[in-house]
Amino acid sequence: MTMIIYTIYHAWIGFVIFVFTKRRQIGMTYMIGTNNLIPKVTRNLLIINVIVWFAELAFARIGINLVDLLGMHYIGSGKFKIYQLVTHFFLHSPATFSHLFSNMFGLFMFGGLLERVWGEKRFLIYYLITGVGAGLIQQLTWWISMTPEMLLYKDFLIVVGASGAIFAILLAFGMLFPNLPVFIMFIPIPIKAKWLVIGYGVIELVAGLSSGSGSNVAHFTHLGGMLFGFVLIMLWRQRERKKKENEWQDFY
Repeated sequence: MTMIIYTIYHAWIGFVIFVFTKRRQIGMTYMIGTNNLIPKVTRNLLIINVIVWFAELAFARIGINLVDLLGMHYIGSGKFKIYQLVTHFFLHSPATFSHLFSNMFGLFMFGGLLERVWGEKRFLIYYLITGVGAGLIQQLTWWISMTPEMLLYKDFLIVVGASGAIFAILLAFGMLFPNLPVFIMFIPIPIKAKWLVIGYGVIELVAGLSSGSGSNVAHFTHLGGMLFGFVLIMLWRQRERKKKENEWQDFY
């Protein structure tokens, strides 16, 4: 039953969002581009995630569990390795294709747009930092919610998936284009991007608090990605603001 809910949840995340705007240079035409279907970093991230997912299936046939090796374990577990903070968001559940598809769909829809706005370097830095940040928040969540009963199966606490980075990308989309109208499937009226992001954040917070650490969906990982994304964007904005002020002073 939990697997069914898990699959439906990720399928919903993947399918519900469709961006629409009358200004073509910001909408789908600009997002996908005219000369190159998908920008380089976004394209490479998509390829890597798909290859890794098929590798999980292939290695499983010879008895090697890549999720157990490269997924992020609880820091108090003997299976935890520091590199798992990075490797975990390049893996997805081999039990359901929807986990991979929903995250890659979000990366395709919004990642390409951000890469075109920010450039390759900044977008890649953002993706990696928010992915690691999401993992750190999940570790903190496990540590805070840890009980004597949970300690008995701490080696089985594990997280995989790019959801933290994808939610950070969604946050960035809402911050860069706050008033862009967005249509959500089954809702006939557009919603501004900023309200969509806030809504997702609230849903994840409520779901995380209500489901606890026993949920198959790592809600606080999603929130962690959004938190690190928000901090990173604000730092960049502050640095750019100071740079403009210095240029203005130098002008005079």
